[in-house]
Amino acid sequence: MFVDQVKVYVKAGDGGNGIVAFRREIYEPMGGPAGGDGGNGGDIVFEVDEGLNTLMDFRYKRHFKAKRGEHGMSKGQHGKNADPLVVRVPPGTTVKDDDTGEVIADLVAHKQQAIIANGGRGGRGNIRFATARNPAPEISENGEPGRERYIQVELKLIADVGLVGFPSVGKSTLLSVVSAAKPKIADYHFTTIAPNLGVVETGDQRAFVMADLPGLIEGAHEGIGLGHQFLRHVERTRIIVHVIDMAATEGRDPYQDYVTINTELKAYDLSLEKRPQIIVANKMDMPGAAENLDAFQKKVNDDYPIFPISAFTKDGLKPLLFAISDLLDSIPKETTSIEDSEQKHVMYRFVGEEDAFTVTRESDGSFVLSGDKIEKLFKMTDFNHDESVRRFSRQLRGMGVDDALRKRGAKDGDTVRLLEYEFEFVE
Repeated sequence: MFVDQVKVYVKAGDGGNGIVAFRREIYEPMGGPAGGDGGNGGDIVFEVDEGLNTLMDFRYKRHFKAKRGEHGMSKGQHGKNADPLVVRVPPGTTVKDDDTGEVIADLVAHKQQAIIANGGRGGRGNIRFATARNPAPEISENGEPGRERYIQVELKLIADVGLVGFPSVGKSTLLSVVSAAKPKIADYHFTTIAPNLGVVETGDQRAFVMADLPGLIEGAHEGIGLGHQFLRHVERTRIIVHVIDMAATEGRDPYQDYVTINTELKAYDLSLEKRPQIIVANKMDMPGAAENLDAFQKKVNDDYPIFPISAFTKDGLKPLLFAISDLLDSIPKETTSIEDSEQKHVMYRFVGEEDAFTVTRESDGSFVLSGDKIEKLFKMTDFNHDESVRRFSRQLRGMGVDDALRKRGAKDGDTVRLLEYEFEFVE
């Protein structure tokens, strides 16, 4: 089964906890703090494996969790960092954040890697908090939570040539006679329900990859027919080979077919309008095909070469394949290795204290604190030690949480919630 789009949950490993410990060796009565830091959590890494050509593995496993870092140990020993979880994907995989639609990675080259979710850093042990004023602190941090997110994984086949056209115009037949591919061929619409790839060799030892894409119809860019399900695969092709039933065996006008398909491609992605295109006038062995070709050539204004062929009788294939190879030689492969629409610059935004948390009020009168920064601080606080609790209180005060609660009307004794925990507001 061909799978080219899945939704996946990824959770990077949490950092290991730092610990509170003290040196108690003989003759060292004032040994001081010796709590080590926790190790870093494992990242979720996607790596390209050119031996894969589908996202079938994701159909059976859609949750990926990396291991957490090892906790710190006494004598200042650092916990072991967790190894990254490497997930193998086929070339042409695009990873997007499911919530924002942001493109996280576009993986096209063999062994190319991208970190999809970063592991949390290890928490600091009390050896890190020693100062001249507090030489024996009972403060440690829990490990930072690893990033977790839902992602959309899409596969856009990397092929040199993409065959497009209405259903039953002969795309599968053409692929089957010029390569070793064995696509399903039958006398009904949408015989091809998944893209087929084949390696085509010309007589002068050149070769390229051709993809037979499922038939498009009017409204495909809106999802009609197989629509978006396979239009994405056209994006990475370096050349579009537009196959047209020049014999009009189903009663449609060949020129109108040509206009309709190009309109759908343009509506889906404007960049496809500039993609090199070759027109293949197929079924020239059928009655009326020659007359239709003459009328078609008079109407076409685009400067695309037209090659009359018969995939059934194999007439005209050699000039077509040489023309495709020659055109491919003039197009650098890098032009479609990354989506043209992707943003090439990274914008950094300073996150001020006003963005660190929000205060809302529930119907029962309690106040609710939320926000990535404040929630991370809470999770990294070790509430088993009073000094850590006091440090967390100072951090909240420094962020302006106390003032924000007062502005919202909080009074002494009111309930304040953070995640699933409740606190009492004290003036």
